[in-house]
Amino acid sequence: MLASIPAELLRALRLTLVVAAVTGVIYPLAITGLAQGLFPGQANGSLVTENGRVVGSALIGQEFTSPRYFHGRPSATVNATTGRPQPYAADNSGGSNLGPSNPALIERVAKEVQATRQQDHLPPDATIPVDLVTTDFSGLDPDISEASALLQVTRVARARHLDPAKVRSLVEDHVHGRMLGVFGEPYVNVLELNLALDRGEAG
Repeated sequence: MLASIPAELLRALRLTLVVAAVTGVIYPLAITGLAQGLFPGQANGSLVTENGRVVGSALIGQEFTSPRYFHGRPSATVNATTGRPQPYAADNSGGSNLGPSNPALIERVAKEVQATRQQDHLPPDATIPVDLVTTDFSGLDPDISEASALLQVTRVARARHLDPAKVRSLVEDHVHGRMLGVFGEPYVNVLELNLALDRGEAG
């Protein structure tokens, strides 16, 4: 029995090396090659370029605060080093993890609703789409619902001195439908829409 131990160890070492080569080298290289060949944009981060310059990613939201731009969802991400709020911190993705009955969440959402009504010049009882005042599970959501985008049309048009009808039409032109016509909900990518505004596509 003891005489067979060296042979067993050698067999185990060979098996370990084969498994390491297959799962640690061959498989990752094959998957990376397939991804680059079939989905190069997604594999490289879905980067968005404007005039030859990378301005963001279609998968990671950005904070827009100017009234001249459409605003995205709130983000609960924080700076990984300081722990202070840093919206859309891609290196520290995460939600607030507050439950729907949490007083802090209720207070924050109420403030977001009030702020949205004020900045968009809405009546005190105006209904606000839920995605415009709540964070998502990652804190990086780049999209908003069509209703959230349309709610902001008047403010953006006023700030840019544009025809609201043309801004509304621009929003509707940038609505993405459900995946395969079935999954998810129609949405608008905020960065994509704001870039179209800056290009003068609404007049």
